[in-house]
Amino acid sequence: MTAGPFDHILNWRLLAGSHAFPGPDGGTCINEAAIVAAGLPYKAITATEDCPPCFSRPLAAYALGLNDAMPEGERTRLMAFVLRLSGSADSPEIEGERTAFLALESVRRILPPLLDRAGLPALAARCEA
Repeated sequence: MTAGPFDHILNWRLLAGSHAFPGPDGGTCINEAAIVAAGLPYKAITATEDCPPCFSRPLAAYALGLNDAMPEGERTRLMAFVLRLSGSADSPEIEGERTAFLALESVRRILPPLLDRAGLPALAARCEA
């Protein structure tokens, strides 16, 4: 049994960069996928400002950065967030708190392993604190 008209959705792939929709490569970036999943008209996303106003700018920017930086095999882990971007925009105060949280957690969780690999374990430990 085949999925028929749903094949392209069931086999969706997140890809680095912006893509035509539905595209021969079978996917889009996370923000483009979130637009389609929300039932909004497809729009190519090359920067956070291209996202619909209902998308939280800090979350969309972070998602876009992760999407484009992650290796091909790991990027599918972001699919869980596709349905969460639409409707995530909030007040400037909340968006500011999100920005601060994402920055702090990036320093605490992403930088330490990189610093350890670069031979800077003391600096890695300071970032984790």
